Amino acid sequence: MTESPLTVVMIDDDPFILESLTTILQANGRVQVAAVSTSGADALALYRRFRPQVLLLDIRMSLVSGLAAAEEVLAAFPQANIVFLTTFADDDYLVRALALGARGYLIKQDTAQLEQALFAAADGQTVLGQEVSGRVGQLMAKGRARTQQAGCDASSFGAQLSQREREAARLIAEGLDNREIAQALYLSEGTVRNYISAILQKTGLRDRTQIAIAWWRGSR
Repeated sequence: MTESPLTVVMIDDDPFILESLTTILQANGRVQVAAVSTSGADALALYRRFRPQVLLLDIRMSLVSGLAAAEEVLAAFPQANIVFLTTFADDDYLVRALALGARGYLIKQDTAQLEQALFAAADGQTVLGQEVSGRVGQLMAKGRARTQQAGCDASSFGAQLSQREREAARLIAEGLDNREIAQALYLSEGTVRNYISAILQKTGLRDRTQIAIAWWRGSR
């Protein structure tokens, strides 16, 4: 019995990129590009219509950025597997993408590994391009510095949070993504996202990296 191809929706403001990636991905029949668009504003409608296994987004687009599009999609469909494909190996973009709950962050030069990465993302794994995967330690160091600047010490971090928020923070510190946290706490992914937003608001932290660092500082 023939295995069904992986379904993907792609959004990039460069039509040439869309055409090239469609050709590359559909070359061996393992991937089906269900729809493409040059506008991030179309992300939610296309996801709702086609329910792809992976939504592949550029980050920097006019009018609606990939990050804004991803946030809108994940608010409506917390289970969505979103992978960013961009030319910008930017630390801030990377942290913001992963904080949103994206499955991956790839650089457009990594197209040789794109198909494999999409299958891994559809399977719930986090995928990072070669250019960004080696920078996780650097991001953690930056997050530590920002946490210290924010004045979020161990005692104030835990004191401000509810029991459920502390549980979510602990699991973030253990490296779990939103789906895994939802399963561990028997919650919906949307509820987990709300807890994370509450943690960030209460503590003045900016992203998941800072939450993890603050948690481990408090557990020493």
